[in-house]
Amino acid sequence: MPGGRRPLVGVLALQGAFAAHQRALESCAADTRQVRLPDDLDGLDGLVMPGGESTTMSRLLTTSGLFEPIGERIEDGLAVFGTCAGMILLARDVLDGRPDQRSFAAIDIAVRRNGYGRQIDSFEADIDVPGTDREAGIGTVPFHAVFIRAPKVESVGPSVTVLAEHDGVPVLARSGRMFVASFHPELTPDHRLHSLFLQEV
Repeated sequence: MPGGRRPLVGVLALQGAFAAHQRALESCAADTRQVRLPDDLDGLDGLVMPGGESTTMSRLLTTSGLFEPIGERIEDGLAVFGTCAGMILLARDVLDGRPDQRSFAAIDIAVRRNGYGRQIDSFEADIDVPGTDREAGIGTVPFHAVFIRAPKVESVGPSVTVLAEHDGVPVLARSGRMFVASFHPELTPDHRLHSLFLQEV
C-alpha cells in the first residue's frame, strides 16, 4: 500500500466464519473491519465474503441495506474474495437458487449450491495452486482445502481464470481483482490464499 500503510479489508459479518477470515488476514499484515452496515464499507481496500448459508446471506444483505452499496463497489473495481457461500453470492448464475435469492452476478461462473452433497458429504482434499509456493524453488506445495456443503462450479466464462481444480472441477478462480473458492481457506493454518488475495488489494 502507498506509504507502507496496511491494507484495510472488510469481512462481511452477517453470518458464517467471518472471525476466522479476520484472523487469517491479520496474520498476513492486513487490518480488518467487520461489515454489517453500509457505512462499514467506507475506506475499505478489499472485501471478503465468507461461507455460510447463501439464501440467508442474500436476505440479510437486502435487509441490512448492504446489497446495492456492495454491488456498486464491486462495479467500481473493489478487490473481493468470496469463499463457499461467498462464491455463490458473486456468481453469474446460481443454478438451483431459491426464487428470491439474489447474487451480484460479478464473476462469469455458474454454480450449484451444495453441489457436492449435504453436510455429511463434506470432505477435505489437497489441491495444487500455482503461484502459492511457500518458498521459491521448491515446487508447488499442495493446499489443504476444506469443503463443507460446497458449491460446485458447472461452467466458467472466458473472462475467468481457473487457479485450481479438484477431480477436474474448478474450485478456485479469479477474474481481475476478484477471487472465488468453493472451499474454506480460513479453516486451515495455511494463509497463502489470503496472501494471494492481498496482492490485489
